[in-house]
Parts: sequence; C-alpha cells; structure tokens
Amino acid sequence: MTRCVIFDCDGTLVDGDELLYIIASARKAEGTMRGGVVGTVMTNFGLELALSGMDIPFLRTDVGDRHIHRALISNGWTLGGETSGHLLALDRASTGDGIVSALIVLELMARSGRSLAELRSGMEKMPQTMINVPVSDDGRRRFTRSERIRAAVERTETALEGRGRVILRPSGTEPLIRVTLEGEDPGRVAQLAQELADIVSDELGVAPAA
Repeated sequence: MTRCVIFDCDGTLVDGDELLYIIASARKAEGTMRGGVVGTVMTNFGLELALSGMDIPFLRTDVGDRHIHRALISNGWTLGGETSGHLLALDRASTGDGIVSALIVLELMARSGRSLAELRSGMEKMPQTMINVPVSDDGRRRFTRSERIRAAVERTETALEGRGRVILRPSGTEPLIRVTLEGEDPGRVAQLAQELADIVSDELGVAPAA
C-alpha cells in the first residue's frame, strides 16, 4: 500500500484527512457517496466536524489500514484512510493505492475547475499537540489500569467542552505513551496536553520526552 499526499499551488501540504474531505464532499454533492467515511483514532477532529456538517457518517478504528479496510467491508462503505495518506477507495481498487488516490483527486480538480486549495477550504483542521511520554514495560501494563490517568482524561475532555479530543495510546513500535490533544485554541490545547502528559509521567514514574 502506498501513500498519497499532495502540495497545493501555495506549497501547502494537503494530508490524508484533507484528501478524504475533498473526495467525500465531491461525492456527496454528486450523489455518489456510498455510506460514510472510515478514519482512525488519529484522524483530525476537523474532518469529523466537516463530515458531520454534510450529514456523512464517520467511523474511527485503530491505526492501520487493515482495520480501516475491515470496517469499510463490514459497513458496505467504500471510502476511508489515514492522515499519513493511506487512502482506500474500494469502488476504484480493492486495496489502498497512492496512484489511484492521486488520480481520483486530480479527476475532481479537472471536473470542478477548482484548485486543490479551493477544494480543501471547507475543512478546518483542529490544532493538535502530541507529547511522547517514555515508559517501561511495567508502565505500559499499569497505564491501562490507572484510575488517576482515567480521571485526568475525563477532566481534560470536560475542559474541551465537546470541541476537541483526547487520545492516549501506547506506541506500537517504541516504549512510549502518545498523549495527543486536539481543540480550537492551540495555546489551550498545548497547555492541556502538557498537564495530562505530566500526570501520565508522574503516575508511571518517568519524565516526558523533550
């Protein structure tokens, strides 16, 4: 599976979440949208809000294209992908393919006569902060059972007032807990992310990564 990310005419990177928005919004307008869109726990909250505004269902899975593919098949949907640019359009190909994804976007640009920057303008990405907290193997095990961390997550979600997300997940490749927050105010998001990372660090007996 290959990835697809594109730069617009201003040199701004258009990532997988924005490409999903471009494809989904075009299909919705054309009446060819089948079901909803599948993303992952790391998909930007801005995509979820944009799709909700168009009455397009959105489903999150664990990170990994195999999880996205499974969810698409089980729901009878065709469109999904990851922020990294792993996109699946099962009406065009049975697996994700970067070239196919790029051709779909180029086709939409050609048909609409609009630039990539114009096509992506309807989606506002939420500011995001991620802090990696190093942990031991024992820390990874205790992480899922910590009531203090669970309570801290609930307080942080309350502080975001439904306009953001909190994601805590162990890295699949490194001894880290990834603390990720999204919200409308980047300063507030960074502050809340640091506070939560400090609690995770204190609870597991390690210091946040620089």
